[in-house]
Formats: sequence, structure tokens, C-alpha cells
Amino acid sequence: MTDGKATPPGLDSIRAEIDALDEQIQTLISARARAAQAVGSSKAGDKLRTRDFYRPEREAQVLRKVVERNQGPLRDEEMVRLFREIMSACLAQQEPLKVAFLGPEGTFTQAAVLKHFGHSVRALSLSTIDEVFHEVESGVADFGIVPVENSTEGTVNNTLDMFLTSQLRICGEVELRIRQHLLGNVESVEGITRVYSHQQSLAQCRAWLEQKLPAAECVAVSSNAEAARLARDEANSAAIAGEAAADVYGLRVLMANIEDRPDNTTRFLVIGRELFPPSGRDKTSLLLAARHKAGALHDILFPLAKHGISMTRIESRPSSRGKWDYVFFVDVEGHAEDDKIAAALKDLEVSASLFRVLGSYPCAIL
Repeated sequence: MTDGKATPPGLDSIRAEIDALDEQIQTLISARARAAQAVGSSKAGDKLRTRDFYRPEREAQVLRKVVERNQGPLRDEEMVRLFREIMSACLAQQEPLKVAFLGPEGTFTQAAVLKHFGHSVRALSLSTIDEVFHEVESGVADFGIVPVENSTEGTVNNTLDMFLTSQLRICGEVELRIRQHLLGNVESVEGITRVYSHQQSLAQCRAWLEQKLPAAECVAVSSNAEAARLARDEANSAAIAGEAAADVYGLRVLMANIEDRPDNTTRFLVIGRELFPPSGRDKTSLLLAARHKAGALHDILFPLAKHGISMTRIESRPSSRGKWDYVFFVDVEGHAEDDKIAAALKDLEVSASLFRVLGSYPCAIL
């Protein structure tokens, strides 16, 4: 009997089975953690830091196998999240990774940190993308995460521009489904006179705002977390932000999922100081500039077609080297160590006036 109610037949045996399974799971997790310790002990004489044990290509391979093995009932995303946290906790036994991100707390970039690295990291909140790069360059942070493009609003130019002067490498990517919520503590949505949010988020919800809050003033601020803070402190105000910001700043979700596109997704880059080996399903990012002559763009892209390489993205940006001078950011499928990619890169180095491999890294997992 529980609270005067009879236990349904068979429930006690199911609970006993769950208890036994929990015990097995805990035993196996502890065994995995000891194996991770053994990896560290085998290299202890080298006085390596936690970041020296972090292998993005290895983690990608492990998580892909998790997806391949999954037969339900848990979704792939849920299984990957569970294993990510196990790996994060095992890696952090001696010292957690330090990961810089575009803050403050409660932003989507922080959510990208947790999705990619798990909760057993030390997340360092910074005010600008420039600061994230500088903290990783100086060694204060092991890695950084910065937004690079949104499926609705396009490129985050400041991130691309940082690669013009920084020698950091791209070590990974994270794709985060962006769910924008209207947050506040007002009695009714009709009473809202001002909506705060980051410029990108306001643009991602433009049609909804025009339809539902046509008279409200839309104010762009530095981050969605800052928008949440302002909405908390000002009467008749609301913010557009994620659920994490609502938790941090004590706001209610007044309207959920107000983004104009149901597939609204932001891509983030993981930045670090070195290149990593292939994972088996990779992407390579390049920084290129064409010589000033007719057909120059064709010349720098031809090696990709010649070697049968698929280009997934190309963006142009002012080079800062002179007026009307541009560079190109190009993403291709494959790793720089793959035979076809290596051959194409050799040709590109000859045909381009500027050539840099920004990184070869595992494709985003889910």
C-alpha cells in the first residue's frame, strides 16, 4: 500500500528490475571512469593538462556509434546527451576543461557549450566574440564557442572577421535548434509596450512580432540574457530569449516557440589552438583570396571541382588589406588529411593569393 492505494499487480517486480538495472549502470559508469583515469595515468609523466586528453574526433566516433546502436525507446538526441555527460564527467576527474563562450549566462551560446562539452566543464562567460578568441589565444581558456551563422538570418560577420588576424583553429561545430520564447512577468501579453532582444532574435521573430505585438517597441540589446534582465527590471516589458534565460532571470514563458521558421537553427564553431586527426565524417574550413585578374574566383574554386570535392558554404568578407579587396570563407566536405582534399589544397595553395586551412573537424552530431 502507498498513500492508501494498492500497488498495481506486477509493479513491484518492475521496480525491482529497475533497481537492479540502475546498479548495473552505475557499476559500468564507474568502470568507464576508472578506464579514463588509466588513460591519464599512462601519460602522467608528461605533465599534460585536461585539454591534452580531449579528442574531438574520438568523441565524435563514440557518439556516432551511440546513434547507430540506438533501438529506442529513447530518441537519438537523448541517448547522445546521456553519453556526452558521461564522457564529460570522466574527462573532468582531474581538472575540468575551461571553455570560453559569448555570454552572459543564459545565452544560446552557453547552451551550445553544454550540448558539445557537457556540464562537467568550467564555462567562462565573456562579453564579446573578440574576448572569446583572446582568452583561447592566451591559454586562459582551453577552447571557445562562438556563433557563426543562423539558418534564418545568415552569417555572424564578427566571427569570420576574427579569423583574418587570429591563428586559432576550428576544432568542431555545434548545431543548436533555436527556440525563441517571449518572456516576462506581465499580467497579459496585450500589456507589453517594449520587447528587448538581440538583433538576430528580433529578426528571427519579425513576422510574429508584427502580427501579435504591432504597437510594442522592439529594442535590440547586446544579448538575449541582457534582454531578460531588462524585462525583469522594467514594467510592461518582455524579452525574446531561450528557456535558460527564463530560469536564470526568474521570468515566465508567456508565449513559446515564436520564431518565424520552425527549423530555425544556429551553427556554432569550437575554436582551439591545434588541428585534430580525421573522425571519418568531417568538414574543412578554408580562408582564400583570389588574385586580381579575370576568372580569379573560378581559378580558386576549380581545384575543388577537379578533385570531386563538395563545397557546402562560401562567404565573402572585406579583407582589411585595402579598399574593395575581399577574402572568401569556404567549407568543404572531408578532412585535410583525406587524399582528395590534400590534393585539392595543394592546387589551391598555388592558385590563391591567400590560403589558410582554418580547421578540419567532425561534422555536427544531431
